[in-house]
Amino acid sequence: MADAPASQTLSRGIRILEVLADARGPLSIDEIAAALGVHRSIAYRLLRTLEDHGLVLRDASGLAALGPRMAALAAGVAHDLQAEALPELTAVANDLGMTCFLAVLDGEECITLASVEPRHAVASVAQRPGARHSVTVGAPGKAILAQLPDAEWPEAATTALRTEAARVVSTGFATSHDEVIPTVQSVAVPLALRGQRPAAIAVVHVATTNTDAQIAARLQRSAATIREALGA
Repeated sequence: MADAPASQTLSRGIRILEVLADARGPLSIDEIAAALGVHRSIAYRLLRTLEDHGLVLRDASGLAALGPRMAALAAGVAHDLQAEALPELTAVANDLGMTCFLAVLDGEECITLASVEPRHAVASVAQRPGARHSVTVGAPGKAILAQLPDAEWPEAATTALRTEAARVVSTGFATSHDEVIPTVQSVAVPLALRGQRPAAIAVVHVATTNTDAQIAARLQRSAATIREALGA
């Protein structure tokens, strides 16, 4: 009972937002109810409340997705960081033809705060803001872990992961292949900012003629620009 949320209703509502953020597309009420482990009538009432606040939208067939109000709320999170990062994310995305994104540490998860897809690429990998995964997988997670003291590492961290984080400190960048999304590769560099939790800027791609080191060098230039702009 000590671990039970203070408000089960609020907890379930927040969980719906997380489920929709992680989804690849709109979800039905039955899918949301299954993800929460509740009856569809409970999921429906929660959705209606979120819909009333503009946090969720439902289309004509009843499928639910995050609403525009979520974007407004998200824009207020680390506003200065997002404002300074977005021009650099855009420049990297268009220079490399890859989706570029800003990731930050959230508990033991790595969450995408902002992302930009390349303007002229024939195809790119989507990385939706709000997407999250364990900080123990993926290039951004490794780049973030490399900035943490041992006492703040998650218990699930393996010796192999610690070795990879040490390599990030040495080389200045992290890589991942098929760790978060099958067939997708990622390169990330640490973004250490004074007074803020560890962050990273990264790209995701399927295939490229650039080496990981070349991609990392481009990301490092943008990371330096962001740090300078924020006085960090």
